[in-house]
Amino acid sequence: MKPGAFSFLLCVFAVPAVAQPIPVPSGQAVEFHDVIWEQDEGKNIYRFRYIAPGISRDGGTVDFNKAEPDLQALCETSAIPALKEQGRVADRIIISLSDIAVEFGKPTPEATQFIDAFTPENDICIWEGF
Repeated sequence: MKPGAFSFLLCVFAVPAVAQPIPVPSGQAVEFHDVIWEQDEGKNIYRFRYIAPGISRDGGTVDFNKAEPDLQALCETSAIPALKEQGRVADRIIISLSDIAVEFGKPTPEATQFIDAFTPENDICIWEGF
């Protein structure tokens, strides 16, 4: 299957029609952007992308050290529940925060992005240092 084939279906059912802020440890404003599903060597990889204007390098107040716990929290409180609701099994969950909406795979040098990868296990996300 092509990347993104599942993203629309998951977005429709997993996210309210009106974007609502998602609570995170840093307290910054975070909203869901989209999900991209892809397979790599038979493994299901889900990329959950969020918008977090507070990480902007131009006037933002949240650096990576403050945002890192947010990535873990989003994996466990947003991504895992959405996947469970859809009956989907993930081998890897990638969480990304971006200060602006960006097209996946398109270089956007003006964007600030923080990304972490996790292995889901028993409703927790185990960080994959890469």
